[in-house]
Amino acid sequence: MDDGGSRIRRRVSLPKRKRPSLGRIFVAPTAAELERGDEKEEEMVAENRRRKTAGLIPVEVQPRQLSDSPDCLVLGGGDTKPDLLRRMPTDGGVGYQHNDSEEDMFGDYDSFTENSFIAEADDLEQKYMQLPEHQKHATDFATENLCSESIKNKLSVTPIGNLTELQTDKHTENQSGYEDVTDEPGADLLYDVPSSQAMYFENLQNASNDFGDQFMKERDGRSSSHNTVNEELPHNCIEQPQQNDESSSKVRTSSDINRRTSIKDHLKSTMTGNAKAQTPVFSRSKQLKETLLSEEINVAKKTIESSSNDLGPFYSLPSKVRDLYVQLKGIEKLYEWQHTCLTLKSVQERKNLIYSLPTSGGKTLVAEILMLQELLCSRKDVLMILPYVAIVQEKLHMIGEGSRGAILEMTLAKILYTSKTTQIIGMSATLNNVEDLQKFLQAEYYTSQFRPVELKEYLKINDTIYEIDSKAENGITFSRFLNYKYSDTLKKMDPDHLVALVTEVIPNYSCLVFCPSKKNCENVAEMICKFLSKEYLKHKEKEKCEVINNLKNIGNGNLCPVLKRTIPFGVAYHHSGLTSDERKLLEEAYSTGVLCLFTCTSTLAAGVNLPARRVILRAPYVAMEFLKRNQYKQMIGRAGRAGIDTIGESILILQEKDKQQVLELITRPLENCYSHLVQEFTKGIQTLFLSLIGLKIATNLDDIYHFMNGTFFGVQQNILLKEKSLWEITVESLRYLTEKGLVQKDTIYKSEEEVQHNFHITKLGRASFKGTIDLAYCDILYRDLKKGLEGLVLESLLHLIYLTTPYDLVSQCNPDWMIYFRQFSQLSPAEQNVAAILGVSESFIGKKASGQAIRKKVDKDVVNRLYLSFVLYSLLKETSIWTVSEKFNMPRGYVQNLLTGAASFSSCVLHFCEELEEFWVYRALLVELTKKLTYCVKAELIPLMEVTGVLEGRAKQLYSAGYKSLMHLANANPEVLIRTIDHLSRRQAKQIVSSAKMLLHEKAEALQEEVEELLRLPSDFPGAVASATDEA
Repeated sequence: MDDGGSRIRRRVSLPKRKRPSLGRIFVAPTAAELERGDEKEEEMVAENRRRKTAGLIPVEVQPRQLSDSPDCLVLGGGDTKPDLLRRMPTDGGVGYQHNDSEEDMFGDYDSFTENSFIAEADDLEQKYMQLPEHQKHATDFATENLCSESIKNKLSVTPIGNLTELQTDKHTENQSGYEDVTDEPGADLLYDVPSSQAMYFENLQNASNDFGDQFMKERDGRSSSHNTVNEELPHNCIEQPQQNDESSSKVRTSSDINRRTSIKDHLKSTMTGNAKAQTPVFSRSKQLKETLLSEEINVAKKTIESSSNDLGPFYSLPSKVRDLYVQLKGIEKLYEWQHTCLTLKSVQERKNLIYSLPTSGGKTLVAEILMLQELLCSRKDVLMILPYVAIVQEKLHMIGEGSRGAILEMTLAKILYTSKTTQIIGMSATLNNVEDLQKFLQAEYYTSQFRPVELKEYLKINDTIYEIDSKAENGITFSRFLNYKYSDTLKKMDPDHLVALVTEVIPNYSCLVFCPSKKNCENVAEMICKFLSKEYLKHKEKEKCEVINNLKNIGNGNLCPVLKRTIPFGVAYHHSGLTSDERKLLEEAYSTGVLCLFTCTSTLAAGVNLPARRVILRAPYVAMEFLKRNQYKQMIGRAGRAGIDTIGESILILQEKDKQQVLELITRPLENCYSHLVQEFTKGIQTLFLSLIGLKIATNLDDIYHFMNGTFFGVQQNILLKEKSLWEITVESLRYLTEKGLVQKDTIYKSEEEVQHNFHITKLGRASFKGTIDLAYCDILYRDLKKGLEGLVLESLLHLIYLTTPYDLVSQCNPDWMIYFRQFSQLSPAEQNVAAILGVSESFIGKKASGQAIRKKVDKDVVNRLYLSFVLYSLLKETSIWTVSEKFNMPRGYVQNLLTGAASFSSCVLHFCEELEEFWVYRALLVELTKKLTYCVKAELIPLMEVTGVLEGRAKQLYSAGYKSLMHLANANPEVLIRTIDHLSRRQAKQIVSSAKMLLHEKAEALQEEVEELLRLPSDFPGAVASATDEA
């Protein structure tokens, strides 16, 4: 075959073999690629390990491909553009065939071209043997020299765990000849090397590295033999060095040398063995799909970077994303408004955008696609603001909702002030004064009234149902009468005809019943189940039994008696009294149709996406307050499930006395959204100013005032401010921070007329800022911690727990005085000492329990806080929310929220103390207490609870099985875990092991940084200053 002849590239590998990334061999990296660092190289090695190729594959593929699994999407958009797959023809154009013959497939004919690697290797061997000074021992060390001279210059072999990573040097022109091969490090020997040859030289190099000393000893006269590095290679792949003593030299003849197998024969032998290995065929169509996917991601990336209107396959995303939406969510086509929104010029130019649609219109999907564009195509970070996900996204009407709205406004204002490149996408179902929000966010606005499922609104008065009709004279028209037959008993129990309304849709369709209070939710659920027929028990009976068993498992054998009675009928209540695990489990059961009816509070409408065929509002009230238009729209927006229902219905039940107010409710416009930055004084404007000064975003009066003008409050100042100007409020707030000792003012006189007021944060201010302490409580916290130093009781955790009990929960606490007295009487002497230090006596609690008059004045907040401390103290001792809930007669959801709040506040107090040297004693104590409050398990389980996916029950299982530390889990085999731990899936096992490895790696890195810091020469070292001066 001539030099210009066509070339067959063979790619052969053995199954389940640990081998380096062949992608590094087929395509040498460019200089830029070599500079990318170890991270991407490890990814490429891992990718190639996952890929199993055929015995003979007539295609050439770049190594950076994505597999079909969804998690590879993030890895898409590689910097190296993949070549198109192409079939390399044989000489005669005949397709490839496997050769299963025992004969030498190559014989005297080199099937790789005359100037191939085998030919070069053969020439090298012959030339080497012809050199007079090397003829004596040519055969002895031919293999060794080839490895040590040629291959060492071409390959860098680095062991990484069980892998060996091969890195090739930069490509140069392929040159033949002995000196070129051995002396030119730029020549890429392995550019045309099949995998079998690569494996052969890998083993040569490993043998050279691992047994280098052994080779030296053998040359000195000792003979030894060793196996190849990989057991799958034949034992004769690597020729053993021969003895080099005098006796062996005398008996060595030319016939002995000729009998030795040349390196060419070794290569042929290895390739023959690999070619005959039966390996699974790697689908060419799969390769085509993967290469196309990589190509699409690169095209999408270029599209985004160029701000072009020429979009990629799926809104600048690869078609794989579209396929996953079809596969996982059943979304085959976007709504017209979604397409319009995603193709807006403002979106393509990455401008800020607000879009508003009715509930269930598909807003979240648009946010997801925009987010994926940032992550996959632009390679930029995404900030998630819960409960919804977007680039910077919220339900924007929440800006007008108390402290949560103030925090959201502060976050957005700081982003707008400090970054001109961050894109903000806001979405909402309920917006009225959108012009103010547009001005605040500097955003464009898109809106549509699209709803995928038609929503019909009804009112029910007595047994008559009216349909809401905006064209009618008074806004409603008669629809129908309820014809459900009620007994006298049923009429008394269900005067609002709830049973009649829900049985029209359940169990085949789902229904939500919104109730004014948590207790009403439970009562309504039980009442409905009392009058449902036993036929409802048969609907998905097995699945409902499984839900009950799962609830028992997460409750350590405990089950709410109300749920025990209602779930068999497919009914459950949903409110904050449930634990988070219970809510999650019930929501999943509802989403899958196992449960068909939820009785719930209004919080479900705002926070959870659980649509229904029919939504019933039990009354036009939320607690004791009359329903607002925004709240009403949120609740009824849950009616109608896209892709399931053809229609959605809402029914508002009302009494005759509320008719006029309800008619006004359904016709009035949505409420305006107003800033709460100033109304939430300590959580709003003061916290904002402290963070601005602490972060050095704005440190003088003029800059802070300028910042305030850019806030949502600044936009609405003419509406919200009647008595004072924005300037006056700014000055007053800064004066308040100064008086509390949180900031300090510096006055700079630039001239006789010009004065500038600068502010810097004090130690107390920095502690409050770093600890995110509500400024209403920062001085109280400081005083309590200071007083605690005078007599901190460490014989039990009670004193520390009291210091970390959240202040903001105290006002909501109404102690049960009999329970309080019972718990107080069981305190140990040390624990009673804590109460005495705090000023709470047993006699005071006893008098409150017996209803006696109390003359002595006692701080009510301290008494209530100590009661909550008793609850937390019991939790840490007993670790069961159910047990503590029953002991203190509190809803288990409230107990869980208290525990979560205490863990969070304990962390805040820890950061607060870290900034103040006088509180050094609290630092170590609070680290451990925070862990205890966070996990609320026995001390030995805490290390296991740090791992993702491990809760208390799983931690107990792992501990019992012998996995007692993070290192145990990090080194665990997922397959062994599956067999050892009950009810553990393969996915969960892999997640536990990978999470443990990541945590262990993070801890190792932290220790490494600490070591480097200790070994680093101090910047203020006297000698360093002197040497620097000398050099100057």
